[in-house]
Amino acid sequence: MKRIAALIGAIGISVFMTGPALANSLVATSPIAGATLKVAPSAVTITVEITPMDMGNEITVTDPAGRRVDDGTLTVAGNDIIIGMKPITESGAYKVSYNILSEMDVPLVGSFNFNFSTPSISTPEEVVPSTPAKAQGSDFGTNLFVIGLLVVSFAVLVTLALYARKIFKER
Repeated sequence: MKRIAALIGAIGISVFMTGPALANSLVATSPIAGATLKVAPSAVTITVEITPMDMGNEITVTDPAGRRVDDGTLTVAGNDIIIGMKPITESGAYKVSYNILSEMDVPLVGSFNFNFSTPSISTPEEVVPSTPAKAQGSDFGTNLFVIGLLVVSFAVLVTLALYARKIFKER
């Protein structure tokens, strides 16, 4: 009887001591895995289920030729791990590889791809300014009218000046 009680106690302790195994998993990525981008990303973000450790994580981003295009600045913000990017200009498939560590968990290792398509640059046709066609005819009438207005304005100015002089003398 004592043996059965000891066996049941040992089984009970082992069940309670071994909880469910924690397994970190990928929640989201930015850029989204498999997406085609027209604008180059300034950073790649990986969101995981279990908060990662501040140190020991690794993310690399490589271009279609296999060269690293991340700038090496890795930041952990909550459940997000962010790696900065160098400016990219080459079209093709970019590979993001990651190795993320969480406390009391096996490393989360994997990779995903995103595509970058350089925007097509269209050069506008050269615009040649055109000069408006000059009306056929004479500008003599317009010039005469403007000169007449100037003469009348000058006459009004002289008349007002003489009137002002007369008013100041009377005071």
